Amino acid sequence: MERSPKTLPRSAMYLCIITFVMGSSIHLLGESINQRLLISGYQTHLTLRENPIIKSITPHTLIDSFELLQYYDESLGLCMWYVPLFLILFLYFTGCFTIVKAEKKMPVSAWILLGPSGLYYWYLVTEGQIFIPFIFTFFAMMATVLHQKRKGFLPDSNGLFLLYSFSISLFLVSVWVACLWNDKVLRKKYPGVMYIPEPWALYTLHLRDKHTTLTD
Repeated sequence: MERSPKTLPRSAMYLCIITFVMGSSIHLLGESINQRLLISGYQTHLTLRENPIIKSITPHTLIDSFELLQYYDESLGLCMWYVPLFLILFLYFTGCFTIVKAEKKMPVSAWILLGPSGLYYWYLVTEGQIFIPFIFTFFAMMATVLHQKRKGFLPDSNGLFLLYSFSISLFLVSVWVACLWNDKVLRKKYPGVMYIPEPWALYTLHLRDKHTTLTD
């Protein structure tokens, strides 16, 4: 945030950091409960009320509590976590421009780390269901590149690394969606145009039983 040429007001910076910390805390709390449910047989490729383990809960009014927990975990918590994160990444990117030719090339170490970085953002987008803030950040970065290019500035090695990481992630997300496009079960879990299944949903649907069989 300090690298950005346009510094936010200090109160906005504090609010951004507080929101980030609260969102991550809410998500990690919900995730710890979800992990216990997974161990007990929770199937992430099904909706909450369709899960056999949830149907067997008594009294049934507890299901409403689990739905509220799911909202805090997968909607509110992730939104509070990732929106400030992508805002900070964009502010960082706006400070990664230079007119020096030597700084426009990435070192070999950056090229080696580019694959894991792109894979990391792919997992954030798919498992976190945050494609909208991700794609808006990517478009904002591309618009910034075009705007700075008119002034004679180009991304330096840090800016190129972040831009290439997002590009690889977007490619991986496209391949991921294309491979699972005709999966009827996942289509029911993720209806609508924004169809991006979670890796854990694919695991519980197609891979967990095979893994258990191999282990036995």
